[in-house]
Amino acid sequence: QVTIVESGGGLVQPGGSLRLSCVASGGVLYVNTWGWYRQSPGKGRELVGILTGRSTTNVTPSLAGRFTISREDTRTVHLDINGLTPDDTAVYYCHADQITTQTGPLWDTWGQGTQVTVSS
Repeated sequence: QVTIVESGGGLVQPGGSLRLSCVASGGVLYVNTWGWYRQSPGKGRELVGILTGRSTTNVTPSLAGRFTISREDTRTVHLDINGLTPDDTAVYYCHADQITTQTGPLWDTWGQGTQVTVSS
């Protein structure tokens, strides 16, 4: 069974930095498209950015400059966040699409999310 697992969340002081990671496992050979989303309390899920192929990224303009998405290998992606503010407090979700697995292709798979809290 394919699973997507985020890690790296936690409590961070304003102005700090954080690296979130997302790993696909369970027979996954390659994830072509990764998406990072976040959901703050009382708000809908917001797109942070997408990485496709080897390293083509597209970060939401309002977040670009502080948020960076990078691929580590065929099954792992990172989200680096700098200059954190309380407004960045949210559950951050990883989304995998166009997945190549040992048993065939798979699409549209979500992780469970990792909590990021920015507070002094």
